[in-house]
Amino acid sequence: MIEIKNITILGAGNLGSRIGLQAAISGYRVVFYDLNEGAFHRAHEVFQNVLKHLVRAEKIKQEETAAIISRIFFTTDPAEAVQDADLISESVTEELTIKQKVWELFGKLSPAKTIFTTNTSYLLPSQLASHSGRPEKFCAFHFHDVFKARVVDIMPHPGTDPSLIPVLEELGRKLNQVPIIIKTESPGYVFNFMLMALIGAAGKLKTKNIARIEAIDKSWMVNFNVPVGPFGILDNIGLDTAWHVTRGQMDKASQDFALLLKTYIDQGKLGEKTGEGFYRYPNPEYRQPHFLQ
Repeated sequence: MIEIKNITILGAGNLGSRIGLQAAISGYRVVFYDLNEGAFHRAHEVFQNVLKHLVRAEKIKQEETAAIISRIFFTTDPAEAVQDADLISESVTEELTIKQKVWELFGKLSPAKTIFTTNTSYLLPSQLASHSGRPEKFCAFHFHDVFKARVVDIMPHPGTDPSLIPVLEELGRKLNQVPIIIKTESPGYVFNFMLMALIGAAGKLKTKNIARIEAIDKSWMVNFNVPVGPFGILDNIGLDTAWHVTRGQMDKASQDFALLLKTYIDQGKLGEKTGEGFYRYPNPEYRQPHFLQ
């Protein structure tokens, strides 16, 4: 079976940084590539926060953290990023044309051995694979939270070499994830497919002025005894990510919701990562004791 030692992460955003950190914790050498060096500073903040939590939870020891960080490298040079990559995990902006251009570049630069994976939330690998120049080496390998929601979706496209699937399944387990094999390409895999049905319903309730955002979240939280509702979930996902997905749906309800999301995005309110979305952070109203009274 193919041995994976060196993993390259394309995109050092919130999820990309968490994927790379988990890979380093699991013993892999990790190289982050991003156009923006500022993303590397933010990634370091993610590393420190997550590692502190893992130490407090006794998942790792304090003395292990230095070795974990020593396995992580950063570069803005595309060729350097993939010069010894066994596997690429792409987590760039959820925009089809951007991802296609990224794969056109890295498909040309990567060694023959490299496995290509995309962490896309809602696009299909068949929309990207040919742009890599090696569609047989291409597969969706989609993470969720990584440390809390430990599912990794493995979704091949019709041209994926079937021998890659057990390799990715084994890697998923080594990364402390639960691999889910998707038999047929489907937008949103399994969980996101179900989640978008919830988000779409919540969006319709709001855009049709049936209920306020807080009321919609309260109804979900109380009935399922969970700590967050659909609009709180959207803040966690990122309103920009949700907008990219929603605006691609052609039905009127989705288009109306995309327009609503865009009004927040235009104000810089992208959710938890910017300090404000539908709620204000770090202490959103839905986490306050009075919210469900």
